[in-house]
Amino acid sequence: MFLRRVILFVALLPSLFLGYAQELDSIRASLITCSPGQEAYELYGHTALRIQNYTAGQDLVFNYGMFSFKQPHFIWRFIRGKCDYMVVPIPWQYFTREYEERGSSITEQVLNLTQEEANRMYLRMLEECKPENRQYRYNFLYNNCTTKVRDIIESCVEGRIVYPDSIPLYTHRQMLHQYTKEHPWAQEGNDILLGAAVDTLVSIRSAQFAPEYMLRYADNAYIYAANNDKRPLVLEKEILLQERPQVIQSEFPLSPKQAMAVLLCFSILVVLVERWANWQFWLWDAVLLLGQGVAGMVLLFMFFFSEHPAVGSNWQIWVLNPVALIALPMVIKAAYQRKKTMWHAAFFVILTTFVVFSPWMPQEFGKLVVPLALTLLTRPISYYLYYRKNNKK
Repeated sequence: MFLRRVILFVALLPSLFLGYAQELDSIRASLITCSPGQEAYELYGHTALRIQNYTAGQDLVFNYGMFSFKQPHFIWRFIRGKCDYMVVPIPWQYFTREYEERGSSITEQVLNLTQEEANRMYLRMLEECKPENRQYRYNFLYNNCTTKVRDIIESCVEGRIVYPDSIPLYTHRQMLHQYTKEHPWAQEGNDILLGAAVDTLVSIRSAQFAPEYMLRYADNAYIYAANNDKRPLVLEKEILLQERPQVIQSEFPLSPKQAMAVLLCFSILVVLVERWANWQFWLWDAVLLLGQGVAGMVLLFMFFFSEHPAVGSNWQIWVLNPVALIALPMVIKAAYQRKKTMWHAAFFVILTTFVVFSPWMPQEFGKLVVPLALTLLTRPISYYLYYRKNNKK
C-alpha cells in the first residue's frame, strides 16, 4: 500500500506543479476526519486535508499519516520515538477506498476561507510535499496528522482562530481510554508505558491531538480578522461515507482483570501448597522476578532513551522494577539453601507502600498494576510464614 502511494506521489508531482503555475481562482479546502478502525494504528481515527483545485482538475488529500517500514532501522527508531512520518498527496478516490474497505466513516468540513487564503493553503501544501520538506518527526500527542493539519489551517488564515470552550476537557489518558475501551489489552499497554504526565487536564489545544475532538472544535470555531470581524471556520459539514459495523477481534481469551485474577489466585495457591509441603518453590520466584525485572527494564529504557511523550515520571516503577533482576540470583540461592535474604523484606516494604498509597499517587493506574503488586507480595509473605514456622534466622 505504501509503495503504491509513493509511486503515485512521484507521478503526481509534475501535475501538482503545473497547477502551481495556473490561475488559482477556484480552490476549496476541507478538513477530513475518518472514524477509528480496529487495528492498533487505526484506533484513534485520522485527519487529513482535502484540496480541490477546479482550475487544474485536481482533487487531492494531503495525508500526514504516511510512514515506511523500509526506513533504515525503522523498528528501533519507532521504539525510541524517533520515527519520521511524511505528508503525501493522494487522489481522493484512492483515499476514500481504503476507509470504505475497513468500514470507517469520512466527514468533510468545508473550510470558510477566502480565495486568497485557499490559494495560500494550496501553495503551502505543494511546498510541504517537496522531498526536502515532506518528512517530520512524529509525536503521538503533540505532532501528529491532526495537529499538523490544524497548524496548516491556522497559518493560512488572515487573523486568528478561536475555538469553543464548551467542550468538556479530560486528561490525555481519559481521552485515550475513550478509543481503547473495546481493546482492553491495548489500553493496558498504554497505561503501563504512559506516566503521570498524561493524568493532568489537557488544554483546548492539547485536546486537538485526537481527530474526532478536532472535528468538534472546528465545528464551532471562528476566524477573527484584525478588525475583529468574525466568520465561522467551517462553511458546511457533510458525512461523505457512513460508518459500517466492524468486527472486533479478540486480542486474548482473557481480559486484563481476568488474567490478573488467575495469576493472583495461582500465586496464592502456590503459597498454600508451600505451607502444606513446608517447602519453597523457588522456580515461581524466578518466573515472577524475571517478568518484573524485564518489564522494569522496558520502563527504564523508555524513561532514559525514548522520545515518546509522557513516558517519564512513571510511578509504576515501584512495581515493575529492574532491580528485581539483580535480586533474582540471590533470592533463588537463599530459597535453595533455605536461608533468609534482605530482598524479601525490601520487596515487602516497597510493594506494600505502593498498594497502600497508590490511590493518592499523581498517576492513574491500569487494571494490571495493583493486582500484580499483590501477586508479587505473596512471595515475601510466603517466605516470612515459612521462616516463622521453621524458626529460621
